[in-house]
Amino acid sequence: MASSTDRGAFVWYDLFTPNAAGAHEFYGKAVGWKTEPWKGDPAYVMFTAPSGPVGGSVESRTASPHWLPYIGTASVDETVEGAARLGARAQTPPTDLPNGGRYAVLLDPQGAPFGVHESGDGSGGGSGGAPQPGQFSWYELATSVAPNIAFAFYAALFDWDELGQHDMGAMGRYLTFGRDGRELGGMFDNGAAGKPGPAYWLGYVSVPDLEGAIERVKAARGSVLAGPMDVPGGDRIVQLMDPYGAFFALHMAAGQAAAPAQKVAARKPAKKARAKPAAPAKKPRKPAAKKKAARKPAKAKAKAKAKAKARPKPKKKAARKAPKKAAKKAPKRAPKQAKKRRR
Repeated sequence: MASSTDRGAFVWYDLFTPNAAGAHEFYGKAVGWKTEPWKGDPAYVMFTAPSGPVGGSVESRTASPHWLPYIGTASVDETVEGAARLGARAQTPPTDLPNGGRYAVLLDPQGAPFGVHESGDGSGGGSGGAPQPGQFSWYELATSVAPNIAFAFYAALFDWDELGQHDMGAMGRYLTFGRDGRELGGMFDNGAAGKPGPAYWLGYVSVPDLEGAIERVKAARGSVLAGPMDVPGGDRIVQLMDPYGAFFALHMAAGQAAAPAQKVAARKPAKKARAKPAAPAKKPRKPAAKKKAARKPAKAKAKAKAKAKARPKPKKKAARKAPKKAAKKAPKRAPKQAKKRRR
């Protein structure tokens, strides 16, 4: 039986994909997950974060690619019965697991699929602490009715609390819900803006570096559907699609991202600091060589000019002296001739 702390907690996520091996590679690059075969069934491969397993992959070429959340419950059978009375339908009836647990898959009254899970060992997969990097940290329901109507169904099954509603303008109201005073996620009317769509759950994975994760998603052939954008409280989110068609999202919490963001910011200047000295080290050498090369021609020109100036100067002096001598002799001769004539 699941422990009482697991009731209403999101305890697991399954990825239905046409290419399990490709999905393992993609999410390993995008969010850093590793893979590990499940001991109960080695054919079932789990995604693991540094904190432990967070979900698994199911290869299916008939189901539409999607992520399926599982919510903890003390009794799968009782939850399925209660959900049916509230208008839900069982897609997969209560089924035993090799580890003694039990699960079922339901469609809520608006058609959004979700699973319920009963742990066989009483430990469950729920966590009461703040989500760590690589864990799912926010759970969002896009529904086809007013969010308070959708919320009433889940509150009756899992004792969730409504924590607030936010006006999103044309997008209608956004209802946040939680459990034991802790926020879990939100709900909104997917057709409020005039573009109705199917009802579905969207899981957000916690990352310390949103921008870096987005670049890794793009490099691994994923697509950005919306964002990145800021949300109330200082968090940042982005909604994405993996290469095989499954929607998922990333979430960087303001508080959790503070320390990792500083580390990332510290790494960038370090890289620039190493790159900057390398470039200037080469640049000064080239100008130095140019300066030396420039000095030599300048000296040579200066010497040439000095020689050129020095050569014509004597000629000018000689030219000046000649007229002076001639001028002195001429007056002397003239008086002598005058004396002879007088005689």
